[in-house]
Amino acid sequence: MTKSLDHAELNAAIEDVHRAGVPGVFAEVRDGDQIWRGAAGVADLATGRPVTADMRHRVGSITKTFTAAAVLQQVENGQIELDAPIGRYLPRLVPGERGAAITVRMLLNHTSGLAEYLPHAYPSLKAFPALQDTRPQSLDDHRFTRFDRGELIELGLAAPAFGAPGGTPGLYSNTNYLLLCELLEQVTGTKAEECITRDVIERAGLRDTELPDGPHVAGPHSRIYESWFGMIDPPRDYSVFDMSWVGPAASLISTVADLNRFFGLLFAGEIVGLPMLEQMRRTTSVISQEGEVIDYGLGLHPTKSPGQETFWGHGGSAWGAGAISMTRADGKRQMSVAVNLQRWNRLDAAGKPQPHPIDDALAALHRAAMYGSTGSR
Repeated sequence: MTKSLDHAELNAAIEDVHRAGVPGVFAEVRDGDQIWRGAAGVADLATGRPVTADMRHRVGSITKTFTAAAVLQQVENGQIELDAPIGRYLPRLVPGERGAAITVRMLLNHTSGLAEYLPHAYPSLKAFPALQDTRPQSLDDHRFTRFDRGELIELGLAAPAFGAPGGTPGLYSNTNYLLLCELLEQVTGTKAEECITRDVIERAGLRDTELPDGPHVAGPHSRIYESWFGMIDPPRDYSVFDMSWVGPAASLISTVADLNRFFGLLFAGEIVGLPMLEQMRRTTSVISQEGEVIDYGLGLHPTKSPGQETFWGHGGSAWGAGAISMTRADGKRQMSVAVNLQRWNRLDAAGKPQPHPIDDALAALHRAAMYGSTGSR
């Protein structure tokens, strides 16, 4: 039996995230036909304009689920084979032994062994993942840079490989998803952005979701603030930013309501069929951008607390903007949360991010949203 959402608990939890140091946080939680929406804090530090739950927001790598769904639709249509080598489709881009060894599935689940291109495109991040040796200067230098997707892919291909194709743990890499965009264009004859918009965003009836073609966020939105592990102090506004550095790997703009709608339809088998959804939920071990080993499927990853049911979805981060959207395996309980501050943790002498009150407050909000205070869902 579906329990009522505890609005008081959720209101208190979201206020705690703001008090812990996030300028603005907003969320939507669904349990069957019951919906709670909440917001706390400000969308603009300069003016004090309040954040609201209906704001459009950069949702980072949640984009990958949309891109994966578009690719898997083409698998269903017979245009792509999931376990075919990428060299069959993109022989010039990924030639030779590497093109023969890396499959479409390996790109989707980040086991291709390909490196992340970003530290090579952003010079001040060259030392990544050695955070203490990075600097945020490239974020300002490339605020309006229009990157070419092919050139970014070439940077990822030219960088030393993380490992052999198909090896585990894999490495979470935007190079994989930019290659999937090239694959989509090859088999559909349309731009990846147009394909994802038509076959996923419009199919799901999402009215406030788009892949941007410029540096601005249209409609009501929050300013977003990047700290880069305390090296930008005070955190700087990056709400105007050309997202071609990630494109359809992580550039999506959406709302918490649209995200819940999308994942609800996805897990109901209305974006891809249920057999393909099962493929999406087949996980392998992947090293995340935070350096943690996680389970990752085809554009999805699970989260589970001891004694609780599994939730599936994706998290995302852009410069200054963070989001997470998780849906219970039965599709009935959903949570989407957005924040307008990123990388708030400062580094210790060894370069490791230190705990921050925001971490605990966000974790508490996520628990309240997914399981409720009793945890007996």
